[in-house]
Parts: sequence; structure tokens; C-alpha cells
Amino acid sequence: MNAPVTHTARASTGRSPKGSNLIANRPIDAVSGVLLRPGHECRIDELRPGLADYLRRRYPSLRPDDYIDKASIEELRRQSILDLLREDRGELTSIENEVAESIASRETLTENPETEFDDRESLGSRVADLVADFGGSWPFIIGFGGFLALWMIFNTLIGPRDVFDAYPFVLLNLVLSTIAAFQAPVIMMSQRRQEAKDRLRSTNDYKVNLKAELEIRRLHEKVDHLIQKQRRSLDLAERRETKSNVGVAGKVHRVKPARVTSSKARSPSLRRSITVSRTELTQ
Repeated sequence: MNAPVTHTARASTGRSPKGSNLIANRPIDAVSGVLLRPGHECRIDELRPGLADYLRRRYPSLRPDDYIDKASIEELRRQSILDLLREDRGELTSIENEVAESIASRETLTENPETEFDDRESLGSRVADLVADFGGSWPFIIGFGGFLALWMIFNTLIGPRDVFDAYPFVLLNLVLSTIAAFQAPVIMMSQRRQEAKDRLRSTNDYKVNLKAELEIRRLHEKVDHLIQKQRRSLDLAERRETKSNVGVAGKVHRVKPARVTSSKARSPSLRRSITVSRTELTQ
């Protein structure tokens, strides 16, 4: 952002001593001091109150009738959001910068963690998830329990010469240890993926909540601005109506005495004519 344009700089760019913000009927950017193209200007008093106050804090020499370039409003909005976050949270993280960028550019911020993980999922990740899902289910518990029971019953009831794993079932212990040795790392791989997915979901929720909080604050500012603008319009309309009523009342007050005076002036002649007519009737 360029440095604020002082009144001296404005005069050098073509402003009159009275502080005119036009050169040959073309508006001047009060921040950069360059001429604006038609249709690319925006008055300071037309901005959102929060953004206008931010500009006045950065550039105290701005006036309500000054102009700025519409193309710079997005960057000013982003800077105002970043300054607001710095006041509340201190040093900003990449997530908060991303939120500010999304608000300034009016882009959506929500992401689907499932879709993102599915796009970069490998065959080993899918196998780990399947093993973890099956190993933590009732079918696996029931099926594996039945397998152990059949193993022990078979090696107990069969004859000593035909048994392949006599009590205390050393071969069964070796099979169980081998299965546990392979199953544990696979389950840990699936748990790490789930933790990463949970972190991404938590980060996404934080970004969405922060953006919603900032947007709600901006909406409050807009609503307050509209209410104030409506009140000013109503006050102006009431003052105009009051002035018009006072003017009508004054005209009526000036007209009524003239009518009364003329009626009083005509009353003696009317009485004389009535008296003459009565006399003629009597005669």
C-alpha cells in the first residue's frame, strides 16, 4: 500500500487550494494520487463503516468526499481483516492468513477431508483400513474364538499319535504371536491415517468457524450502517415535511385576515341594502 497522500501531494497532483478531488472532472485516488478511470472510483463515505474507519486510521488526511480505486478495495479489506486478527490474536498463522484471503476474495473455504484422503490413498492404506476394520469387529472376534476352540478341542480329543499340537499348544501360541506381530503395525498405520484425517477435519472446522465469526461481525457492521443510513433518511424526510407544513401554515395565516377584512368591508353595504329592501316592502 502506498503512503498516504498529504494535502501538499494532492495540490501537486492537480488539486485546487480548496482541496478539490477532481482534475478536469476526473476523480483522483486519495491514496495513490493517480487519476481514476471513469467507473473505477468509489467515495470514502460509500464504503462499509469498518473499512472506512480502517482507512481513516491509516490515512488521517482522508475526507468523506475523497475517492479510491475500486480495484484496491479487496486488498484494503484483506489488510483490515489481518489487522483485526492481529489485535485479537497477536501473531497470525498460515490458517488465519488463508481465512483472511478467502474473505477478501469471497471464495469458499470448506473442504471435505474424506475426499482429500481418498484422492491420495494408496493400496497399503486401503489394506490397513480393511484389516483394522475387520480386526475390531464382532465377526472377527467370534470367528477367531471359534477357530481357537476347534484347534484346542481337536488336539485334545484326537489320539496322542495323531495330534499335531499337543497341550500346552505351542504351535497355537506361535501362530497367535505371528498374527499379533503383523496385525499391530497395520492397525497403527490405520490409526495414524485416522488421526491425520481428524486433524484435517479439526483444522477445517477452525477455519470455517473463524470465517463465520468474521463474516458475522462484518454483517453486523453492514446492518448498523444501513440502520444509521435509514435513520438519517427518515430524519431528513421529517425535516422536509416539517418545513413544508410550516410554509403551508404561514400561507394560510396570511390569507385568512384578508378574507376577514374583505367580509367586514362588505358588511355595511349589505346591511344598507337589506334596510332599503325592508323599507320598500313596508311602503
